[in-house]
Amino acid sequence: MKWKPKKLAVCLLVPLIVGGVAAALSMSGMKAFDALEKPALTPPGWVFPVVWTALYLMMGLASYLVSESGAPADAVSAALTVYACQLCVNFFWSMLFFHFELYLFSFFWLVALWFMVLATFAIFRKLDKTAGLLILPYLLWVTFAGYLNLGVYLLNR
Repeated sequence: MKWKPKKLAVCLLVPLIVGGVAAALSMSGMKAFDALEKPALTPPGWVFPVVWTALYLMMGLASYLVSESGAPADAVSAALTVYACQLCVNFFWSMLFFHFELYLFSFFWLVALWFMVLATFAIFRKLDKTAGLLILPYLLWVTFAGYLNLGVYLLNR
C-alpha cells in the first residue's frame, strides 16, 4: 500500500478533534468530578488524556487503513459510517457524564458505545486485520470506562 500523507493526516485529526472538542465542552464538570468518590482501580487524572490521545490516533490510523484497504467501495463506506456513528456517540458521553452529571444514563450510553465499538472492530477486521486490531484497545478501554462510570454512579448516588 502506498501511503497518502494528506489523507492519513485527516484520518488522524478527525478523532483527535472530536475528542478535543468533547473534552473542552466537558471541562466545566471536572471540579464536581474531582470531588466524587471513585471506584478502586481509578487511575490518576493525567492517565485519561494520554490514553484517549493514543486511542484516537489508533482509531484514525484504523480508519485510514480501512479507507485504503482496496475493499469494495460500499463495504468501506459502511465501515466508515459505523465508525463515524460510534465517534459521535463517544463525543456525547463526555458531556453527559462530566457536564450534565447524568452518571447512570451515561453508563447506559457507554454500553451502547461499547456495542458500536464492537461493531466497528468486527467490520474493520473484515476489511483490514490491522485496522481491527487497532480498535481492540479502544474496546478494552470503553469496557474499563464502563466499570469506572458504574462505580461512580453507585458510590455517589
